[in-house]
Amino acid sequence: MDPTFAEPRAAYIHVPFCAHRCGYCDFTLVARKDHLVDDYLRALERELKTLRTCRNVDTLFFGGGTPTYLSVSDLQRLITLVFTWLDLADEYEFSVEANPAGLTDEKIQVLSDAGVNRISLGVQSFDAPMLELLERDHGRADVVDTFNRLKQSFSNISVDLIFGVPGQTLELWRQTLRHAVQLEPQHISTYGLTYEKGTAFWSRRESGRLVAASDQLERAMYAASMDELKQAGFEQYEISNFARPRFRCQHNEVYWKGLPYFAFGPGAARYTNGRRETNHRSVTTWIRRVLAGQSGVGESEELSAEERARELIVLGLRRVEGVAKDEFAARSDWTLDSLVGDVIRKNTNAGLMEDTGSHVRLTREGRFFADTVVVDFL
Repeated sequence: MDPTFAEPRAAYIHVPFCAHRCGYCDFTLVARKDHLVDDYLRALERELKTLRTCRNVDTLFFGGGTPTYLSVSDLQRLITLVFTWLDLADEYEFSVEANPAGLTDEKIQVLSDAGVNRISLGVQSFDAPMLELLERDHGRADVVDTFNRLKQSFSNISVDLIFGVPGQTLELWRQTLRHAVQLEPQHISTYGLTYEKGTAFWSRRESGRLVAASDQLERAMYAASMDELKQAGFEQYEISNFARPRFRCQHNEVYWKGLPYFAFGPGAARYTNGRRETNHRSVTTWIRRVLAGQSGVGESEELSAEERARELIVLGLRRVEGVAKDEFAARSDWTLDSLVGDVIRKNTNAGLMEDTGSHVRLTREGRFFADTVVVDFL
């Protein structure tokens, strides 16, 4: 059976609350709208009830927003209602996104008691001017203090970093990477700053108040990520993700393998039975609809067999090991060569892809142009 149509073994919970919306952020969230928390939790409970029975999952991921922005009592309530409908398998991964600011010892204890075994910490930078520009509410000392407290309860901590920030030099980025390595995390994610339409950063760039980093500088920074982190013992396993051996993010691997997953909360995107659904991105609209007994889904699309096959390629090329030929043929009605052989040859001749015999994958050079290459396969 094609695993695309199997029972999902992963679940995502979107928690849309934050202390502040950073200028570059276009995620579904509300800032300092604590009065919505109770309605959100009631709506989330209703949406979870659509499962009808408790489901067993291998990975569970709380993202946002900032899940740890919730008060201790609301965080406990969230965990309790989720575990009413989702049960963790024996060898599970339970990840929670957190920010250094406001992560108290009491909240850390709640997460530990709930069985959370992976924390994704939104550090972004260690440099005060960069943090100020990114509108983050923590400093380097906060990061170090929070990380050290987390290490007492969790053996799997990931650090998120952003490069290509206006005013950020290559050397400053290298220092950022080294500071992150010194914390001794098990996983590091590095993301190039993007300017999404509708965000404050988009408007500031359009008006000239922000000057984006040059393509050449961003390329050099991404190369530094690959080189510095490899030297520090991290394996690059996806375009933006680096892990110590045995510490890849299992939940995100579900996405990149094109496997099905549940998702709940405003703006959450799920993939079940070959259908992609995305909940309303407006937090208040999602709450209102769900509490009224209506569907929280805002967009829905059932993929054709060819669309599923092409998506498998696009997602698989994000992984450094690439797309396995045998697995692709087993999960689709095509071989890679019959469906996209000409595209593979074009990019191979350009030095952006390579054929290892068992896999097709991006070369190191191809990773710099990943967004451009994958468009060829759609």
